Amino acid sequence: MSASEPRRSIFITGGASGIGRATARYFGERGWFVGIADINETGMEDTLGLIPGGFTYMHKLDVRDRAAWDTALEAFSTAAGGRIDAMVNNAGIGTGGALAELETEEIDRCLDINLRGVLYGAQAVYPYLQKTAPGSALVNIASAAGISGGTGMSVYSATKFAVRGIAESLDAEWAPEGIKSCSICPSFIETPLLDGTGNRNSNEAVRTRVQAAGLEITPVEEVAETIWQAVHGDDLHYLVGKTAKKLNFAKRWMPGKVRKQNREGAALLGK
Repeated sequence: MSASEPRRSIFITGGASGIGRATARYFGERGWFVGIADINETGMEDTLGLIPGGFTYMHKLDVRDRAAWDTALEAFSTAAGGRIDAMVNNAGIGTGGALAELETEEIDRCLDINLRGVLYGAQAVYPYLQKTAPGSALVNIASAAGISGGTGMSVYSATKFAVRGIAESLDAEWAPEGIKSCSICPSFIETPLLDGTGNRNSNEAVRTRVQAAGLEITPVEEVAETIWQAVHGDDLHYLVGKTAKKLNFAKRWMPGKVRKQNREGAALLGK
């Protein structure tokens, strides 16, 4: 970035840990002005402490609150010199378990954060991305669970299939204005989510079930690098990790085999 060029800026939800933290570091180390949002203020402070240069901003945000989105983005845009070049819709939660056993609150919370929050974010950031187009970008974090749904993953998979659909729709809708929209589909990533159970009826960590199934756990830095590629590239869907890539291939060319494996496989987020 030359001295004559304006410093580009990126706003990342779920920035207190995991993919959000790694992405904030990756862009910050490459000279971008980084804004993060989360409900965990201590986690956000820890994230910003890892980014050199001081071109950072944090904002407490519940992505389920549409009005709060406008407040957060206006404040970040002001802090970043009046521009937002990219946003990462990353905030999300994992919800697992048999659909028949899930509480209404569990279903609603996952839908509200993983799906409603993505739509609200896209709607709120649109006018800012218009101003920095062409080349501005909205990156939506989906999942390998948005490629194929397995047992115990009905609600989570529903949200991640939807995120892929949102990315495709906005790609078509915004392309004439020079705004990019895409999805990132990671497999199991080394984040704190793996240390949770994924289901209130289980005391076994997701990490244990993933390892028992013989699946790899991908370093979170690979996701951050892929998000960088997405902001600067022009693909619609990006796959991260061997599991996601193998699953995408198999779902296209061997759908019957995938269905059989899903029926016989372990409930990675809990039955």
